[in-house]
Amino acid sequence: MVVTQENVAVNGSRRLSPQEIADTLRERIKVGALRAGDRLPTQAELAEEFGVERGAVRQALRALQEDGLLTNVSKGSPPRIAEAPVSRGGPQPTMVALAPRLAEAFSSPQVRIDAACLTAETLMVALSEPLRRIHAGEIRPESIDVRILLPSRDINLAFPVPVEALDDDNPVHQRWLAQRNAQGHVLRHNLQSLRSTHGIDVKVVFRALPFTPPVKLYILNGTEALLAYYMVMRREESTDAGVLDMYDVLGTESLLFSFERGADERDTVFVEESQKWFDALWGTITTDLNLT
Repeated sequence: MVVTQENVAVNGSRRLSPQEIADTLRERIKVGALRAGDRLPTQAELAEEFGVERGAVRQALRALQEDGLLTNVSKGSPPRIAEAPVSRGGPQPTMVALAPRLAEAFSSPQVRIDAACLTAETLMVALSEPLRRIHAGEIRPESIDVRILLPSRDINLAFPVPVEALDDDNPVHQRWLAQRNAQGHVLRHNLQSLRSTHGIDVKVVFRALPFTPPVKLYILNGTEALLAYYMVMRREESTDAGVLDMYDVLGTESLLFSFERGADERDTVFVEESQKWFDALWGTITTDLNLT
């Protein structure tokens, strides 16, 4: 079973609302786990998965149909994911763009993913599509080698940070650290489980950066580099400890720019220099990172 934060919410004791069910299915469509033309499970199957009555499922499906994400919503047969004209010529939001690029990269016999980012959230979610394809028997890589650079827990992050300096423990930093560790654990578990389920040679290694990365970078099989800028913004978040007023980034919504080796001279050089930059950091000023 693929572990996600979604599983935790779905399998918990609290019954989900139709809006939450719709949001979960909307996210699956957004990251590519459900693609245009795919049929959804039956209403009975969805009701069993989410632990709700069929009426709640029907409300969720109608909401998705109104948003233009589903077609053929009726009692006769499961609906299909609607065709969505998406331009592939320009940059797209990271959460949308990364999943199909990862799925293509995982079609190779030897998969190599290098990532430098603030947390592993986007990569964790985007991996759901290649993992789905592996479990469905559509692809079968021989090996998967993943290297991830994340900021060290010991540094003063440039972001996220409180708007006002705090004298006691920094709750914004603790929130980021908890997310960094939890997402990293989920990502590593989902990949390493492929050893026992499919006999795939998997290696996942984290190293700690001594600085806050201003961009997120993904290098896929040494042939494609994907770059997105972290856009800093002020926002508030309610927590058990109160409202956090902070400068933070929404990395999943940042635009992801793609550069492919062989597309032209500029793209080729960008991929090569990105790989050199990553390898240099990996082998010099970064340190071992334990997700604790």
